[in-house]
Amino acid sequence: MSLPRLHPRTIEAVKERADIVDVVGEHVVLKKKGREYVGICPFHDDTSPSMTVSPAKQFYYCFSCGAGGNAIKFLMEHQRQSFSDVVLELARKYQLPIETLDGPQQERLRKQLSRREQLHRVLTLAAGWFRSQLRASEGAAALAYLRDSRGLSEATLEAFELGFAPDRWDGLLSHLQQVEGLGPELLEAAGLVVPRKGGDGFYDRFRGRVMVPIKDRQGRVIGFGGRSLDGGEPKYLNSPETEVFEKGKHLFGLDKASTAIRKDDRAVVVEGYFDVIALHAAGITNAVAALGTALSSQQITQLCRCCESRRLILNFDSDGAGVRAAQRAIGEVEQLALQGQVELRVLHLPAGKDPDEFLQQHGAGEYRSLLDQAPLWLDWQMEQVLEGRDLARPDQFQQAVTALVSLLGKLPQSAVRSHYLQRVAERLSGGQARLAIQLEDDLRQQVKGQRWHGRSQKWEQPGEAGLRERAEAELLRLYLHCPTHRVAIRVELRQRELDDFALQHHRLLWAAISSLEEDNLGVGRLEAINRGSDSGLELADLDLPRLLADLLVVEGDPLADLRVLQDQGAHIAMIVKDGAFVKDCLS
Repeated sequence: MSLPRLHPRTIEAVKERADIVDVVGEHVVLKKKGREYVGICPFHDDTSPSMTVSPAKQFYYCFSCGAGGNAIKFLMEHQRQSFSDVVLELARKYQLPIETLDGPQQERLRKQLSRREQLHRVLTLAAGWFRSQLRASEGAAALAYLRDSRGLSEATLEAFELGFAPDRWDGLLSHLQQVEGLGPELLEAAGLVVPRKGGDGFYDRFRGRVMVPIKDRQGRVIGFGGRSLDGGEPKYLNSPETEVFEKGKHLFGLDKASTAIRKDDRAVVVEGYFDVIALHAAGITNAVAALGTALSSQQITQLCRCCESRRLILNFDSDGAGVRAAQRAIGEVEQLALQGQVELRVLHLPAGKDPDEFLQQHGAGEYRSLLDQAPLWLDWQMEQVLEGRDLARPDQFQQAVTALVSLLGKLPQSAVRSHYLQRVAERLSGGQARLAIQLEDDLRQQVKGQRWHGRSQKWEQPGEAGLRERAEAELLRLYLHCPTHRVAIRVELRQRELDDFALQHHRLLWAAISSLEEDNLGVGRLEAINRGSDSGLELADLDLPRLLADLLVVEGDPLADLRVLQDQGAHIAMIVKDGAFVKDCLS
């Protein structure tokens, strides 16, 4: 069909209705910042949020590549669609009347739009019939299963509109044809019936199953999930993808959970329909399910639109399939998590239970407590690497190291890398302090994505190690003996991600210096100084050479080899001009 000439009234209605945050937020994870929102620009290779979206101006703009415009312009550029296509798409989404300037085109367009409305109506009628069958004599076993085995109340049965598909080949088909006058072709398009192999008629897709309606965010029925009652395979049968149902674009329960997600400022993602239903019944109403898929980027974006902190907790089953699903979901959101755009956590319940089983045995209070303690995705992945491995065996130890190096190599920030390198080394060392120090140094050399000071010895140029050692030693000497410049040094080190010294003895000295400063100023103050948000004037008052000397005289102290750094630094201070030495040393 040729593109219709849209009436100005339709265009203006779409412009007035389409909210810029709503439109952009479907494709970009947005984070509120004051009165505006920021996100990763999709129109260039953006690594930090450089796109701003203004609700007040209904405008987006990228300060890096210059892309900008209104909601229609965003979709035209992002989807590579024409103006008319975008306006039609938005009009359908917001259910606005569509007018064109050409009569025949208007009629063809009306028929095209009414097709989707017909599918929604067919699915709504099917949901009603399934509900009625649950209360009929044929549905007695299904009703008993829901009440007794699942422990669901009447209120929950009604809230989720649960039903039953009788074990008949044409129960739904006959009802919709005879009572509602609907043709089998429309029922097939809605995913409710299947054509017979011989081409002679159709039969019901769902038979002998408890039926769970799947709805979109607007609360319209778009498909079904059916659970077998007699142990037949498949245990769960879902609607096929149709014109109104795409699994990767929808989340089960989001129509009911969106308000709770906003209120609780986090979303819980589980695997099954009944996990969601059980959690909602227990009062944990910020739970959704991923419709048999791991979790797509579109589903993640939908959740982030409901949650200002972008806090997502994956609670998949603890079996092999559940672990693989969690790993795939992490893969979808990993880059956003590394950039700080999403806070992703993973909860695996003890004894391999799913949320439904856990709630029945332990209750909502314990579940909420475990949600609060859910580890970050990287901690969970590290545990998955180490789980079941005998680190006393060289082959399994090497496998663990290789996998952990691959994980840690993804981390972009030096401070975070250092934290995890230390933790991993402690785990691998089995509590042996000296071995942990050596392992940390070895891991640091292997981790991918390191800056020049983290490269493997294999790629080091002749003389580079000596230059590196001298540069680090000189910087430490400056820090000790030029106290007025300590704040500037800390800020520069943090900004350049160099506050993680490459050589072990330098790291030990820097850790000792930091420990002394934390004792005097507090951990929070020192971190604020590193970020440049605290003047840190008190740093200059500390007599670090004297304080360190007290540590260095301890017999057997690992810092004993560093006494050379305690030499007077007057010759260094003499060459300092206007504080420029900091950048000169770091460049």
